[in-house]
Amino acid sequence: MMKLLHASDFHLDSPLSGLPPEKSAQRRRELRDIPTRLARLAKDEGADLVLLPGDLFDGERVYPETVRDLAQALGNMAVPVFIAPGNHDYFHEKSPYAAASWPDNVHIFTQPDLQAVELPQLHCAVHGCAFTAPHREDDPLRGFTAPDDGRLHLLCVHGEVGVSGSYAPIDPKSLENSGAAYAALGHVHAGASGKAGKTLWAYPGCPEGRGFDELGPKGALIVSLNESARLTISSPDGPAFTPVDLGVQPVAAKFVPICRRQYRVESVEAGSFTDSLPQGESPDLVRFLLTGESRFAPDLAALTAQAAPHFFHVELRDHTTLPVDLWARAGEDSLTGLFLREMRTRLDHTEEGERDKLLLAARFGLAALEGGEDIRP
Repeated sequence: MMKLLHASDFHLDSPLSGLPPEKSAQRRRELRDIPTRLARLAKDEGADLVLLPGDLFDGERVYPETVRDLAQALGNMAVPVFIAPGNHDYFHEKSPYAAASWPDNVHIFTQPDLQAVELPQLHCAVHGCAFTAPHREDDPLRGFTAPDDGRLHLLCVHGEVGVSGSYAPIDPKSLENSGAAYAALGHVHAGASGKAGKTLWAYPGCPEGRGFDELGPKGALIVSLNESARLTISSPDGPAFTPVDLGVQPVAAKFVPICRRQYRVESVEAGSFTDSLPQGESPDLVRFLLTGESRFAPDLAALTAQAAPHFFHVELRDHTTLPVDLWARAGEDSLTGLFLREMRTRLDHTEEGERDKLLLAARFGLAALEGGEDIRP
């Protein structure tokens, strides 16, 4: 039995420009702490090796202390660590992977072709490769088949499962033909897993969300493999991995959340928004979608200020609609009826992203028509 830790896509030193400056700085510090949390997880779980398939850095602009802290944390793991640079942190002569001093237990793949590193003490071999440019359109596994020598053969590769793409597309047939026991993949920020032939593959997702397109708990995978390479991936507390069960007595691989905070999107009736706020302060970043019917647009600035003390970061979006009985007045033979008929026609034929603007325009128009309000700023 062998146990490994699989994590990827740290994106250290991301600008996080969507947050206020002081909070983006705090989030960057929290991202920088990811390797330390992973080192603790590896020790607690008794991991025999660590696979990190790329995008550990967000780009070429990396703070020296970020590289230093990463190297120190990886060294503290005291087990073999393998890094396969990805499209964001691709390997080149001036990259941190080439310029910095790395602990002896860390192996960084530097070539676009698969290279093998044997670990006799674990009766396995790790095969990996590196991005050497921001894009790669060839399949890094094409033509590869692991030798049938009784050892566990593992893949550590940054890429996207599919027949084409700009980020090392990995054809499922290539995974099947590889004969590897497990393929530790990076690039996809949501957890996912599957099988191709006898090869099990998985994305752990990113260990920290960086925006409202990366929702929920984030973390890493702890994977246990026996010589028959039977595997089940389960995630009771995290994203929904596809179950994979290749044997009567599968070996478990579990998702372990390690994130400091979560991004969340929640819908709430505009009229009950105040009552929905928590009593204390949540560590999360939350976007509320205000729903329900309202003739007047909610005061987003006032509601955001009311909610701000309860969350690390909060945003509001107006998804309310005009009351049904108001739209019924579109049949009136009046200027209001004519206006509502025109707005209804536009709403029925607009793209989703323009609906909010049109609803706001409808509210302004009605205020001007029936309330005599001057809506100019």
